[in-house]
Amino acid sequence: MTSRQLHRIINSQATTDGAGVKIQRSLGAGPMLRHDPFLMLDEFYSDNPDDYIAGFPSHPHRGFETVTYMLDGHMRHEDHMGNRGDLGPGDVQWMTAARGIIHSEMPQQTEGRMRGFQLWINLPGAEKMKPASYCDIPSRDIPEVALESGGHVRIIAGTFSQDGVETAGPIRGLSTEPVYFDVVLPESGTFETSLASEHNAFIYLYEGTLTIGDDVVPERAAGVLTSGEQLTVTAGVDGAKFLLLAAKPIGEPVAQYGPFVMNSRDELEQALADYRDGRLTA
Repeated sequence: MTSRQLHRIINSQATTDGAGVKIQRSLGAGPMLRHDPFLMLDEFYSDNPDDYIAGFPSHPHRGFETVTYMLDGHMRHEDHMGNRGDLGPGDVQWMTAARGIIHSEMPQQTEGRMRGFQLWINLPGAEKMKPASYCDIPSRDIPEVALESGGHVRIIAGTFSQDGVETAGPIRGLSTEPVYFDVVLPESGTFETSLASEHNAFIYLYEGTLTIGDDVVPERAAGVLTSGEQLTVTAGVDGAKFLLLAAKPIGEPVAQYGPFVMNSRDELEQALADYRDGRLTA
């Protein structure tokens, strides 16, 4: 069985999005910093309301999926279809923009910590124009498994196996077969899992210290992994908190302009025209 190793590091960069929310962007900070089918990963983390209070007012998406995972704070989602969801600590929203959605994500607090992640996952060309949909997953519906070496793993998507017992996350049936784990390890704790060899995968260390073999994953950076069927990581003296993300690559051209992700320039221009003329969600 081939073990996955660290292939390259994508350090996060400080930037702003929405109406001025301060974020750290790793994947997606540039067009060469994607990892098929993953387009972008943002971390938002601040105790200062000035860094997040303006939120993400109404804006469009087409051609991909967004996954919002909250660690701390309270964010409200509303969209053009009349959907409304309140995300609190530990909650997830998995939104398939597909043909088009216009939505907002606004903080529902004026003080305290706001922390979480937004991940963008591409859709195959055959699925880019299907109807939009979304799923709010409360924290209580996300299974958590205690690890033998200490710590735990929360399973948002994919399946985790330990001692012959398989635990599946609530997100299933997607063509990219995504894996989304949130792992917490104590000092010197280890985490082992199998992964489909054909899936692309990366780790985002959001707190602590972590090694893969002899290689160190920097904090608040994405560690892109080599191919293989097995992954073993070890926490350092500070313990570790990280996301493990894996999915089946799509292998199609990517044409992106901001919140529109299509396969060709012509499709991208059509998306822009549809948004301009009010047809994006028709």
